Order: sequence, then structure tokens, then C-alpha cells
Amino acid sequence: MTLHLPDAHGALRAYEPRTEPLALTPGAPFTSRTVFSAAHVVADPYADTTPDSPAAVDWDATLAFRRHLWAHGLGVAEAMDTAQRGMGLDWAGAAELIRRSAAEAKAARGRIACGVGTDQLPGGPATLAEVRAAYEEQLTVVEESGAQAILMASRALAATARGPEDYLDVYGHLLRQAAEPVILHWLGPMFDPALEGYWGSPDLDTATGTFLDVIAAHSDKVDGIKVSLLDARRETDLRRRLPKGVRCYTGDDFHYPELIAGDEQGFSHALLGIFDPLGPLAAEAVRVLDTGDTDGFRALLDPTVELSRHLFQPPTRFYKTGVVFLAWLAGHQSHFTMVGGLQSARSLPHLARAYELADRLGLFPDPKLAEDRMRTLLHLYGVTP
Repeated sequence: MTLHLPDAHGALRAYEPRTEPLALTPGAPFTSRTVFSAAHVVADPYADTTPDSPAAVDWDATLAFRRHLWAHGLGVAEAMDTAQRGMGLDWAGAAELIRRSAAEAKAARGRIACGVGTDQLPGGPATLAEVRAAYEEQLTVVEESGAQAILMASRALAATARGPEDYLDVYGHLLRQAAEPVILHWLGPMFDPALEGYWGSPDLDTATGTFLDVIAAHSDKVDGIKVSLLDARRETDLRRRLPKGVRCYTGDDFHYPELIAGDEQGFSHALLGIFDPLGPLAAEAVRVLDTGDTDGFRALLDPTVELSRHLFQPPTRFYKTGVVFLAWLAGHQSHFTMVGGLQSARSLPHLARAYELADRLGLFPDPKLAEDRMRTLLHLYGVTP
């Protein structure tokens, strides 16, 4: 049956949903790339909460989604910004998420890496000593869970640091005491405006120099870096300057196919929010790449970029709304409710376009269910063609 989807100008356009999904099944582990999906959390729709209250999480649905990702061979990047860290999920909720997901990963024999930040600090100024202590507390929780640590960019450090030397001091302190090699995460201000000027300078070339100084001084404790600047040229340049043995995990949701495919001088691994909705298709593409078929990999993954750029359009930090929306349409959760009420952060035309692009890609295991749920949302918004 035809759906009538609203566009950005308020007009309705007819769309014929597809009737068959892509045939995507779990397969062999990846051999050529290490790939993480930054996974979302599923809110408890029955909890009596407000946007300012602690997050109420549906643990069963949240962990089931992670088992879905592991089943397709993807690693899970846990308690990252896709899981609404700093946008509804506080440190207490993130710590519980880390413990539960790490235990589930052991049972499923799945790969997991977890975010380490400083978001337990109260608002307002903090000292460098307080920033270090906050990082240390979270690093302990992650290491005790048995997961790999991802040292996330810190809003508190961005606000406190006086220059590059403070970043060198804090990160050097943390890397010296890390039990195992970590992933360093550079998240750009398009994802979080509070991170403007990270690594001690608003000039990205200068900031890159400091970032590389941190890595060079402690390369034995750095498994890799995750770069989320949405700048393919800059990531490629940075990747070529890394010490031997330090991996680059692309976090570029605009250019990921070309960065993962790589060139004659190297390639990026992946740690991506877009691999939450794309999980099975992304896994199939990487398995094709494992055979050496770069063209086949690009043929599968290139068509997904339009959807990714749509979900991550400015304000980029609200991409999570589209991710959860697609999880609802795909049947991974029974509702379209988000921590902090962020289901309202994108417009109906935006969501309608996301549905259309995802449906065209065959991402929905049950296209009829997705169509029915999209129709329900349209009726809720008063669309009566």
C-alpha cells in the first residue's frame, strides 16, 4: 500500500514500500578489519521520568540489541555518545550499562570496548586533578568489567585545560596506568560543541600535532585512535602519521566506505554510530572486503552513505533520534521512546526521509512491520491523505 510521506515543505509525496528485505545472515568473523558498532540504549517506555531525571533503561531490549550486533560479527562500542552519554545517560547509568554489557559480551563471546570519560563531575569549573580522578574512576570500572577502554574526549578537560601541555599531562597520566592498550577518541565539536578547541587549540593542524605527541609518547598503550571529525582528508593524513601498530578507527559517518576500503598506503578500521542501523549490511560488506573484493565492498556500502548523511545532518548530535527510530521500525524495540525525551529532536519530515532511505536499502527484516509502524507515526502526527 502507498504511504504518503511529508517533505520539508509540508507537501505529501507518494512512496511505495518494498516488500522484501535484503537476505542478510550471520557469517564468519572478520579477518581484514576490526569493526565496532556504537550501540544505542533502549529506554523504558513505562518509566515515569522527565528529561532531567536519571535515565530509565529497558535492559532486556538493550542487551538483546547488542546480541544482534555480535551475532553478525560486529564488536560493540559501549556507553559512547550513541548511547546518549551526556545527553540523558549519566555516569551511574553508563556504569551499569558497561557492567551489564561486558558480562553479556563474555557470554556471547563478543568483542566490546567501553567509553571512559569524566561525566560524573558536577557542572562548573574543575581542576586538572579532579579531571584525572574522574577519568581514573571510570577507567577502573571498565577494566574491572573485562572490557577494552576507550578514552573519550572530556568536556571538563576542554573547559579546564590552559593549553596543549595540560592534555599531554592528563593523557600521559592515564596511559601510564592503563592495564591494556586503549583507544583514544577525538570527537569533533559538530558532535559536541563543548569540545571546541580540544587538544589545546581551535586550529586543527595544531591540535593534531598535540594528539600525535600523546600517541608517540605512549604508543605501547594505544591500540588505536577513533577520529570523528567528518573530514576524510584529515583522517587519511592522520592515519599515515600514526606510529607502527597503532590503528585508526574511522568515526566519519560521511566518508566511511572510502576510509575503510583504504588506499595503497593503508586503511581505517571502524567504530561508527551508523553501524547501529546498518549492522547486518555493514557486516556483509566487510566480509566481501575480507576476500579482497574492494569493488564489491563499495557496491554494498556506498549506497548507505545517503542515509548516514541524512541521519547525521546538523545539528549532528541529534543523529541518535534517527538511529533509535530505525531500530523501532526494524523491530529491535517495541516503541519509539528515548532517554531524555529525545525522540522529539527530529522533525516528522526528517524521520519520513530516514524511513524511505532505509526501506530502499532493504534494512528492515520485516518491511510490512516497518510500514505499519511508519503509518502509525504518520497518523499520530495527523497525516491523513
